Amino acid sequence: NDFRSAALSLPFLAERRLVLVEDALRPFDGRGNQDLQTQFLSLLDSLPQSTALVLILPDSMHYRRGWEKYHDKHWFIRWVNQAGERALIVDCPLPSERDMPGWVRKKFTELGGTINPRAAATLADFIGNNTQRGTQEIIKLLTYVNYERPVDEDDVLLLTTRDYQTNVFTLVDAIGNRQGEQALDMAHLLLDEMEFSYLLGMIIRQFRLLIQAREIVDAGGSENDIRSHLNLHPFVAQKISNQVKKFSFSSLKSIYQQLLAIDLGEKTGDMPGDLALDVFIAKLSA
Repeated sequence: NDFRSAALSLPFLAERRLVLVEDALRPFDGRGNQDLQTQFLSLLDSLPQSTALVLILPDSMHYRRGWEKYHDKHWFIRWVNQAGERALIVDCPLPSERDMPGWVRKKFTELGGTINPRAAATLADFIGNNTQRGTQEIIKLLTYVNYERPVDEDDVLLLTTRDYQTNVFTLVDAIGNRQGEQALDMAHLLLDEMEFSYLLGMIIRQFRLLIQAREIVDAGGSENDIRSHLNLHPFVAQKISNQVKKFSFSSLKSIYQQLLAIDLGEKTGDMPGDLALDVFIAKLSA
């Protein structure tokens, strides 16, 4: 009702009314919601020309061949393709982590500042491909130098903290891809910056989410179901949805039990946690 009221209201002291809705199709996607989908599309058909409706739809690329969820056969995309000039799709994919240094330099230019290449690479390593956080960090860095000189690596190291959650995602990705050396490097990097117990807790949480997501996927669920059932931010849900494809349910249960054993071994003095984590990663990545 709130959405209907906002979308159908006439603008006040302006020619058009902008209505912005995040994760807009979440209530309508999924099996058994055909009636709701029909009602939603009927509402779109009845929008006045004075309403500019922007629907933000989180999705992930399917091996760079197109969007995984909102492809041409999706009920909403079919409507858009038939709506002519009334509707427009604007793709806004996140850059890959490999492309992030270039994104950082470009964003600095857009915001009226500069950064040297080494500093751009360091900042990109710290923020992953979280462009929202990246923009915030860039504004902070430009404010620090007062837009008077290029930002250098020392500035980045002084003002920016590494996105630990992004690096845990990278660590789990490397394990899933059997990239043992990369996984070990990331684990050691994280251990240089935090206590072992904190890192292990983050890894355990990640695999616990993957177990829950695997159960949802095996039951026929989608990324949207993962996001809603686990109450995740769309960015995290997208990462989890991509990672869970690399593991079976049985392998995830085994990994989880091994992580709990590492935790117990560290607490009882059976084996140092950092050594046990190295062995764990080496076995999984073999």
